[in-house]
Amino acid sequence: MNSSLTALWNRAFAVVGRVSMYRLVVLALGALGLVAFVLSFFGVLAPTPIELIVSAAVLAAACAATDAVAHRILAKGWRWESSLITTLILLFILRPTLEPLALVGLVIAGVVASASKYLLAWQGRHIFNPAAVGAAFLTILSIWLPALGASSWWVGTPFLAVPVLLLGLVVLVRTEKVRVIAVFFVIAVAVAFVRTSVQYDQAGLTFDAGTVFWALLWASPFLFLGAFMLSEPLTLPPRRWQQFTVAAVVGVLAGWPIDLGPITLGQERALLIGNLVAFAFTVRTAVRLTFLRREILTPTVRELVFRAEGRFRFAAGQYLELEVPHPHPDARGTRREFSIVSAPAELPEVRIALREGSQSSYKKALALIEPGERLAVTGVWGDFVLPARPSAPVLMVAAGIGVTPFVSQLRQMRLTDEDRDVVFVYVASDAEELAFREDLEAAGIPVIVFTRTEPADLPPHWRWARGVRLDADGLLEVVPDIGSRHAYISGPPGLIADLAPALEKARSITTDAFSGY
Repeated sequence: MNSSLTALWNRAFAVVGRVSMYRLVVLALGALGLVAFVLSFFGVLAPTPIELIVSAAVLAAACAATDAVAHRILAKGWRWESSLITTLILLFILRPTLEPLALVGLVIAGVVASASKYLLAWQGRHIFNPAAVGAAFLTILSIWLPALGASSWWVGTPFLAVPVLLLGLVVLVRTEKVRVIAVFFVIAVAVAFVRTSVQYDQAGLTFDAGTVFWALLWASPFLFLGAFMLSEPLTLPPRRWQQFTVAAVVGVLAGWPIDLGPITLGQERALLIGNLVAFAFTVRTAVRLTFLRREILTPTVRELVFRAEGRFRFAAGQYLELEVPHPHPDARGTRREFSIVSAPAELPEVRIALREGSQSSYKKALALIEPGERLAVTGVWGDFVLPARPSAPVLMVAAGIGVTPFVSQLRQMRLTDEDRDVVFVYVASDAEELAFREDLEAAGIPVIVFTRTEPADLPPHWRWARGVRLDADGLLEVVPDIGSRHAYISGPPGLIADLAPALEKARSITTDAFSGY
């Protein structure tokens, strides 16, 4: 990825990162629904406007009622975004209708989809994509009761291809799954192309490769399946190579559905198999954390210390998603992602850090938790891990609170007596905001500090980048051997974009962009 594309990518992430992932998916699906509703007036889509309205209302009632009952039984707060996402996805993959029995089928699909989030779950996380469960259940049921309807995937039409692509891309930028879904899409289209060619050959028909190819690109459900369903983080494994494997499995099955008599293993059934593969990759990491205490690190940075209950696994450099239920959440919702500060060797103790200053509803709720309270971690993800070869030289660039994943890695190195060639570049607004200074000192690595004022009493292996501007040229000046190192940078997308020309000279680049907690 060249520097201009890197800059564009990181600035796009900075924009969409201001909205919670779940709220953003709701907005994207809602916008797609509005586009579909407008187009339905012109008769270019299968459903009519009234069919869309009635079907959406029926699905919304079924999903919301099921979620409300489940949350009341489980004594949890109701996540309306989850209900609405399930509703809207089902609206696009089932057949909108006014027929009474088919509306009953929509109710069944909605209830089954929402119930699967609680019944087909492991350690607090659902195993399967809920909408895929509901659609698959209805499709199988329709074998004996065809009047109930089945999945139709009417969203796979050329008239919705561009809106699905653009809105789906926004979601994928936010979830950082563009490459994973691109792999799925390429494989699905390629396999479907080969399958169609074989079918034409067997039928003795003339195969128009160009027409088939463009039809698969713009008139297939692959775009929607990938962008809005396969990309769901809760049903993907934590590591990138595992996600690519799942994407390939789903792509092959979606492109060449296996015939099982009355049904095939295509579309939502392919996704369910992919969900099983994802689940098999690793023991789910959704656990409860018991809050122990807060520690003040700098005037604006606080460290929260928890004790993990049950089995909790992570690699140094990964992040967790922490849920803090509270009334009247703002647009970013009740979940946030935090890099894990503690090392795997320190388990069951788990530490995260955050910067104060934001007045988000989430931060206010997190500031009110008391020792002994339990919070849910919905999962652990990330490939921000050091090279497998300890002998590989590494450059770490941290800006502000972006130091946290590096602290986990440096602690793990110290606790396991692992020796690495590391150069650390630390960017902070002021000298007093250099958090985790003791950990960096204990690591015994060269540290280059970029602050407005010169820090006092720097250790012998630290130096202040006096008079050097932090940009691509400045980074090359303070780290002249960057070409021999694997570069890791954690900080705001804008900084990553500014340093991209220098980072591209490194042997590899791994980024951990954040848009603020």
